[in-house]
Amino acid sequence: MIGKPCVDVSQDAALDYVAGYSAFNDISARDTIRGENKNGIHLMGKSFPGFAPMGPYLVTADEIPDPQNLKLKLSVNGETRQDSNLGYMIFKICDMIAYWSQMGLNPGDVLTTGTPRGVAAGRKPDQAPWWLKPGDVVEAEVENIGMLKNRIVAE
Repeated sequence: MIGKPCVDVSQDAALDYVAGYSAFNDISARDTIRGENKNGIHLMGKSFPGFAPMGPYLVTADEIPDPQNLKLKLSVNGETRQDSNLGYMIFKICDMIAYWSQMGLNPGDVLTTGTPRGVAAGRKPDQAPWWLKPGDVVEAEVENIGMLKNRIVAE
């Protein structure tokens, strides 16, 4: 989360604009996204009510000296789906902030960073599907931040 106005900052200064960090679960309606792919715009497939849970805490930036070196784990109904480290991200947090700051960022803006391998859409055809269904419990845990726990409900 951005903590102060942030415009055209360098990669070296980018983390100075962070208020804190939290876990964020990027829920996607892949059936809707497949339809949106025809127009090239992903909007509704990630924007339904309840699709962006965040928490359980906002940990201040001074408590996370190296946000690029945190363990991340995600499980569904107790089954581990992702177990990785943010150091494996393709784009580094400071690079993303510097890039997005070209359009200007304001206090309270939330920037999401992506995820390691292990998402349902990345499954191969010969693997069992991992699509979420009503009743599933998703637990996203980020080292030194906490566990975000959500139950999937039917709309």
